[in-house]
Amino acid sequence: MFTRKSGARAPTVARAARARVLRIIGGSWRGRKLRFPASAAIRPTPDRVRETLFNWLAGAVQGARCLDLFAGSGALGLEALSRGAAHVTFVEQDDAASRELSERLRQWGARDARVERTDALRYLAGPAQQFDIVFLDPPFASPLLTRAAALLTDRWLRAGALIYVECAARDGLPMLPASWRPLKAKQAGEVGYHLFAQAAPRAHPAA
Repeated sequence: MFTRKSGARAPTVARAARARVLRIIGGSWRGRKLRFPASAAIRPTPDRVRETLFNWLAGAVQGARCLDLFAGSGALGLEALSRGAAHVTFVEQDDAASRELSERLRQWGARDARVERTDALRYLAGPAQQFDIVFLDPPFASPLLTRAAALLTDRWLRAGALIYVECAARDGLPMLPASWRPLKAKQAGEVGYHLFAQAAPRAHPAA
């Protein structure tokens, strides 16, 4: 059974409660807190990793259409909306987590965002639309990263689209599409995180 949690369970209710709260670190929602359900098996991206990621993305977020696969707490997509993304689609199969995320979007008045309560691979096998930025943060120690990446073809990615990948640092990156050009990479504790760009399709020579 795959899990999105890392580390031992907090020994007290107070510590567990703190572990279930994240904050937005930039943009119009900066400082707002979001809570994710205790029952949801979620491994949220740490604050300092999110800060580095959005420094990498810089102005690319403004006006971008984003896809937050394996959304969990929704922290990555919410951070993108806070920083001016035009749209975010959140994909999360956990019922409690998706309900909490939908409520958060309603409370915060998100204008162009939606939550898809479904399996990420099933979603990617469906009708496609193109995105400018994709956050790809599946459960560690699972084959889902390779499988999801293979489904993120040019049906889903605009030329030059940016893809954020998070994985267990000790495992390294699995096989990823040849069209993904590596831009940035860092490690924070157990987490390895990477930024790629989708290469433009090659033009066919004239006959």
